[in-house]
Amino acid sequence: QVQLVESGGGLVQPGGSLRLSCVVSGTLFSIGTMGWYRQAPGKQRDLVATITSGEITNYIDSVKGRFTISRDDRKNTVYLQMNSLKPEDTAVYYCNVKILLGNYWGQGIQVTVSS
Repeated sequence: QVQLVESGGGLVQPGGSLRLSCVVSGTLFSIGTMGWYRQAPGKQRDLVATITSGEITNYIDSVKGRFTISRDDRKNTVYLQMNSLKPEDTAVYYCNVKILLGNYWGQGIQVTVSS
């Protein structure tokens, strides 16, 4: 059974940094596109960034230049380095991976940006 476990969230002041990690276990197959989504209170879950198996990245405009997505396929892990954090980045962040025809989600991790 495929499982995704996120870590690295927490409370940070505006302008600070956090690094999210998501470790994927329970698969014998190569992982396709990996990504991060976020959901703020009262809002829908939105895409933040994705990275393909060929390491092509895509970001929403509001995080370009501040966030960096990367992956380590030897560790089945995807990262999201978040710099210059703003209060509007506050949300629950979810890891997502695609394996063959499956689409898998982590349990979510809270990121709060506040002074």
